[in-house]
Amino acid sequence: MSTTATHRVVVLGAGYTGMLATIQLAHRTRRHDVRIILVNPSDRFTERLRMHQLAAGQTLGDHRIPELLAGTGVEFRRAAATVIDPATRLVTLDDGATLAYDTLIYALGSKADTDLVPGASDHAWILDDPRSAHRFGQRLAELDATGGAVTVVGGGLTGIEAATEIAESHPKLAVTLIATAEPGSMMGPRARAHLERALDRLAVVRKVGVRATKVLPDAVRLDTGEVVRSDITLWTAGTRVPELAAAAGIDTDATGSVVTDATLRSVSHPDVYAVGDAAAIQQPWGRIHGTCQSGLPTAAYVAAAIARRLRGKSVRPFRFNYFHQPVSLGRADAVIQFTHGDDTPARWYLKGRAAVFYKATVSASPLPIFGLSRRVTVPVKLRP
Repeated sequence: MSTTATHRVVVLGAGYTGMLATIQLAHRTRRHDVRIILVNPSDRFTERLRMHQLAAGQTLGDHRIPELLAGTGVEFRRAAATVIDPATRLVTLDDGATLAYDTLIYALGSKADTDLVPGASDHAWILDDPRSAHRFGQRLAELDATGGAVTVVGGGLTGIEAATEIAESHPKLAVTLIATAEPGSMMGPRARAHLERALDRLAVVRKVGVRATKVLPDAVRLDTGEVVRSDITLWTAGTRVPELAAAAGIDTDATGSVVTDATLRSVSHPDVYAVGDAAAIQQPWGRIHGTCQSGLPTAAYVAAAIARRLRGKSVRPFRFNYFHQPVSLGRADAVIQFTHGDDTPARWYLKGRAAVFYKATVSASPLPIFGLSRRVTVPVKLRP
């Protein structure tokens, strides 16, 4: 990289990782001739990990991206990227404009995959944005007045948190969780036992070891032939990443995630960095799976790596280890499974009020981190 002319950085996606990478890069390059443009279809910052709370009737803050970027010098474009041309280093937007870049940060994340099962895209709800979560919450309130059946498909952390949040907030509703494996199967036995007790306490019915094969307007059909009544179905089983990178000829894996080198650059196009859910990042123990816990470190790393390379300095490979699996079980309960670096369960865990406090502390909104990053250089070890 060279600093002899304005270096143009385009960031695609303003979720957790895109916002953090943008703000930290702006702070780190404030003394350099760098122009940063952040592209996102909405001007609202979505705390996606909290959509289940909004769906359960709680109120979340309305945070606007331009306000979060105020004073950073970053330009915000409210648009969606439709084409990336790595040969010319141009990004085409859905408003017809094009943006030239010297460095591209690919932070488009992932979304729920409703194409896995017939009927899911037509009849199931997803919680990928505040508007759909709010409408889902309104429908729950309507059902709660008369009693009804809610089905959550997917037994991962999102499905567990959604099912418990709904059951706690709407005790008149019959909540069913459909999962291919035991909820919390990635946890140790003691943490998993607490999770099971919470599901029992909240009267969440579990259909375990089965798959949804079709979503109907008023039911979910399972691979056993059973038909589960469902007045409203929430889909949390599986995610997919945008096809933009693959369509551009950037090397991707089978899921469409950008394959990166040890410094999170595309292996086929080194001027493209990938962070968060849309990046296929390998560590000595295996591939990172998409979570906020791993996503934010990739964003901070990339901001530091780009700034360092702009100064002509070398960069140490990205290294990351997991340390916990935090799961909310409604507002008054939670369980935290501490882990080894490869995300397998360690001996220790927290439950109940202590876990609620812990999760509120370590998994709180990233907004304070954004604010701090505007003023302070967050240290990241990048020297070889």
